[in-house]
Amino acid sequence: MNSRSPVFLLVLVLAACGVDEHQDLKQWMAEASENMHGRVQPIPEIKPFPVVSYDAGDLPEPFSPSKAMPEKRASSGGVQPDFDRPREPLEAYPLESLRMVGVLRKNKALYALVQVDNMVHQVRTGNHLGQDFGVVSSITEAQISVKELVQDPSGHTTDWVERLATLQLQEGGQPQKETKK
Repeated sequence: MNSRSPVFLLVLVLAACGVDEHQDLKQWMAEASENMHGRVQPIPEIKPFPVVSYDAGDLPEPFSPSKAMPEKRASSGGVQPDFDRPREPLEAYPLESLRMVGVLRKNKALYALVQVDNMVHQVRTGNHLGQDFGVVSSITEAQISVKELVQDPSGHTTDWVERLATLQLQEGGQPQKETKK
């Protein structure tokens, strides 16, 4: 006998075993699928939508940083904010979130200590703070007086009006802002 005979015999035996191994399963599948008929719903009719052209080339970018700042408009005279000056750090916060926690006298000048986000800033007369173009007009031992410029609430969006606000000295608790016209 040559060396190929046992291998050939083994392959032949294995092939014979696998022929009828799943015959009962194949017969059950054939019987079960005899009475089955597929029911596929017809595809719904697609209605065409009218074509509308949209050209946003001449419109302002909706996500640009300039959307956060009021528009520069020609005013009918009177006061208006200086849009071209560099912004100070405390102008990033609303006045309501600023908290006066103390005063400091340095070289005969009075500085207010303002806390925001667990940081304390020194503020003097003439500094800007708040998001409404606020300028510190005076500092006392008990409060900071701020002149804010806001767009006219009567609907004249090109006019700016001054609004007086104060930050009271806080010993603890919530920030306090008082607004006057």
